[in-house]
Amino acid sequence: MNNVTDRAAKAAAAAGADALFPVEVSLGEASTEGWERTPKLGTDAFAEQCRSLDRRPPLYRFAKRLFDLVFSACVIVVGFIPGLVLSLAIVADTKGSPIYSQARIGRGGRTFRIYKFRTMVVDSDDVEKYLDEAQLAEWRRERKVDNDPRITPLGRKLRRLSLDEVPNFLNVLKGDMSVIGPRAVSREEIGWFGDDAGTVLSVPAGITGLWQATQRNDATFESGERQRIELEYARNAGFAMDARCFVGTFGAMFGKRRSGR
Repeated sequence: MNNVTDRAAKAAAAAGADALFPVEVSLGEASTEGWERTPKLGTDAFAEQCRSLDRRPPLYRFAKRLFDLVFSACVIVVGFIPGLVLSLAIVADTKGSPIYSQARIGRGGRTFRIYKFRTMVVDSDDVEKYLDEAQLAEWRRERKVDNDPRITPLGRKLRRLSLDEVPNFLNVLKGDMSVIGPRAVSREEIGWFGDDAGTVLSVPAGITGLWQATQRNDATFESGERQRIELEYARNAGFAMDARCFVGTFGAMFGKRRSGR
């Protein structure tokens, strides 16, 4: 990872949640002296910067979008009935809506709603109700917590098999995401990329990707490994990289490295 991203991670880790950059703030405004300033996230200038950083050949982009549409449609058709049954089980388990949505930052800095099967208690957004101080600190850094008490028994099984992300295929059909790409990040998480935010947002977010297919939860924002892996994908997106991610995902889902976190 370059020095800019390294310093972004260290600054955010040192200051906690207050160092994370919201959508309306320039990614450079919270940076230390000497950082390269970037356009504000969510503006036309930022979207144009992302487009200029997109290195994917036109043929690859066309073929990938065609694959995304066909593959996602097949998954939704085949999984429709099992999905209905699973939805009923989730309602019984959580007493809430089976589908949960959250805001994410997509290609070009555009905000979209990502869909997932609910795996947590209904009031999971009230993090202070369920997490102790150490867990809160971890959640503010990574937006993930080891042994999260908010996850239900059924939800833990869904996460272990990554089945909670099946509704993401609706996002793929809508054009919000791709099957393979960097993991979709929140407003807070994009701050960890510093001046490299435009690079990681130059390609569509994916249901799975290099992070999931390799180190997954062992690669964190605080260590800088998460940023390095996501940027590696964005800078080298192509047929060979996607094949590597696609094959590696099955090892993450069903092999010894699988995780329900």
